[in-house]
Amino acid sequence: MASELQNPSSKRNRGFYVKMRILHKGRQHERSLFFKYYKWVLWFSFTLYFLTSFFISNKSIPLSKTRVSGSKASRVLFESVNKTNHKSKPQNPASFKDLKIFIYELPSQYNEDWLSNKRCSNHLFAAEVAIHRALMNTYDLRTFDPYEADFFFVPVYVSCNFSTVNGFPAIGHARSLLSSAVQLISSTYPFWNRSQGSDHIFVASHDYGACFHAMEDRAIADGIPEFMKNSIVLQTFGVNYKHPCQDVENVLIPPYIPPESLRKTLEKAPLTGNRDIMVFFRGKMEVHPKNVSGKFYSKRVRTEIWRRYSGDRRFYLQRHRFAGYQSEIVRSVFCLCPLGWAPWSPRLVESVALGCVPVIIADGIRLPFPSAVKWSDISLTVAEKDVGRLGRILEHVAATNLSTIQKNLWDPAVSKALLFNNQMQEGDATWQVLDSIYNKLDRSYRRRSRVSSQ
Repeated sequence: MASELQNPSSKRNRGFYVKMRILHKGRQHERSLFFKYYKWVLWFSFTLYFLTSFFISNKSIPLSKTRVSGSKASRVLFESVNKTNHKSKPQNPASFKDLKIFIYELPSQYNEDWLSNKRCSNHLFAAEVAIHRALMNTYDLRTFDPYEADFFFVPVYVSCNFSTVNGFPAIGHARSLLSSAVQLISSTYPFWNRSQGSDHIFVASHDYGACFHAMEDRAIADGIPEFMKNSIVLQTFGVNYKHPCQDVENVLIPPYIPPESLRKTLEKAPLTGNRDIMVFFRGKMEVHPKNVSGKFYSKRVRTEIWRRYSGDRRFYLQRHRFAGYQSEIVRSVFCLCPLGWAPWSPRLVESVALGCVPVIIADGIRLPFPSAVKWSDISLTVAEKDVGRLGRILEHVAATNLSTIQKNLWDPAVSKALLFNNQMQEGDATWQVLDSIYNKLDRSYRRRSRVSSQ
């Protein structure tokens, strides 16, 4: 037997070696199949892992599901779960450098629920919605890690509670809703308490800003809520004299006008087209103004305009609402922008965007973004006491420097600076807001603590 095994030429040995080769090849085949399927399983596992990681890392943790303390463990949690990677998204404007804003994810009753009424995102106070949307889309500026944020945006919509009587926004609930939001974020996160809210941003796009009332005397009496007095408020109200309703760190913003409505109007009538209306105004003009707590609407300025010029062929004055009023603005040379209860008006933005020279009649008004919009070059300011001379003033301008004013006004960069877009564009209203915020970096707790540690 041993001799046969040592002799490979024997018949018995040859059969043995053939069987061994067949067996070896079978095992090799099994092993190759194993490695082949193993590679597929491994590839599938890695793919599933990376997809899961992507969706987790691109969603921030909502307030309703997270409790945060100032501990190191909490910070590790935020840095591991909430870090974002937007390499394929548009980059920050260079002028903002490494500015970072954290947006609180509040429960839907503070914002999203109000959007069930479509007016909420389209009316004149809708800057609160527009700014929130734009910031959500500013990729590199927005951070999901609050520990690396310079500022904290508090998205609360308080202007969408429309009155069933007259359809106007009722903001009597604003203080309690905002107070509730602050209570929530201050008890859930450490960031409000560490800075006393000085690096937190609110929007108050109402008649008298963060005083939250349409009547000036009531607004002054109520004042700005104590919990907001240390924060930054983006507001439409502004005057160039001391006023309790702007006694807070603020950025003056324009009222909201939907860009889409303006675009549609300009498609039908170009900016430089024929303007056959010399002076235009459509809006509330009381013939016999009512005395409301010792105050008269528009300080009787609109009443005076109606009394003096309703029969003047140069003036196209209308007291009733008309949905297509933008088609009238784009046909007009001068558009009157008198005060109402508050000094500012949405007509200011619409006039600029549609190429009609704004005639501002509101003593002491402060106008938004003066570094981007040279108001003295594109508009006229007439004192309230000079309304009686309005016709002569406008005739003089029409005969002298009207063409220069229109040339300045029709610069696309001017209207762009006053309009909010869902996706921020360089130079638009959200961009101007961020430019103003960037100049307030001294309020950033993160920056201050970094400097003090050096």
